[in-house]
Amino acid sequence: MRDAVAILDGRADALAQHGKRVWEPRPDAPALIVLIDEYAELVDEAPGAVRHADSIARRGRAVAVTLVAATQRPSQKAMGQGAVRSQMDVRLSFRVRERRDVDLILGQGMLKSGWHSHTLNAPGKFLISAPEHDIPRRARTYLLDDAGVQRTATHHAPQRPALDSISAAALEATTPTAQDTPDDADASPAPLKHARPDGTQDAENALWTALRDAPADGVSIDDLMRTTGMGRSWIYSRLQEHVRSERVTQVSRGRWRATPDS
Repeated sequence: MRDAVAILDGRADALAQHGKRVWEPRPDAPALIVLIDEYAELVDEAPGAVRHADSIARRGRAVAVTLVAATQRPSQKAMGQGAVRSQMDVRLSFRVRERRDVDLILGQGMLKSGWHSHTLNAPGKFLISAPEHDIPRRARTYLLDDAGVQRTATHHAPQRPALDSISAAALEATTPTAQDTPDDADASPAPLKHARPDGTQDAENALWTALRDAPADGVSIDDLMRTTGMGRSWIYSRLQEHVRSERVTQVSRGRWRATPDS
């Protein structure tokens, strides 16, 4: 989240220097999409991330830094504060149990206006509120199982564009050096490196070495990102594959190691 805000600021400064307001995405200057699942968990576990999310929600649109947040707990505490909720002009509501949750998700007065997402009666049905969707109409999603998600991610991963020079420079400028970071500091992972296809095997080897040599309490995802130079989604994808083949086990939340017999 800190990286996303750094990119946002870097892009905004570059636009201002050239007298422009809007970042036009293109292959060599891609949009940045920040996906947050279980957003409500951040409120208690990572309040700093919530502040960054507020900043992205308020300022990210013009510089093509977009926030997508999902939660199964749309509580007042989680969604009723800060800029995130007020700045989201596209909202999807699947079935909710409480009538009051309709207004919490879709906006004040939506329940009285006929947006009855508490009455949705089948898996995948939802209501969407957006500038071009101002009348409540039911829609339905496709079912994507784990295997389908994995196939889709694997197919598109090689096409992920590298960061543009402006965004990369913004990240580099905000990354603490070894001299700046105390030994006992909870350092953030280095900026994501976008490995070339021919470097994937090197990353795979580095991942396995780190898992095999991990201590009894395992190694963290952040450490694996630093070691391999790959992104979080790639790390999780490879971990899932190793878990299915029983070569890797999750020691505790967010920490992994190779199984003893591997």
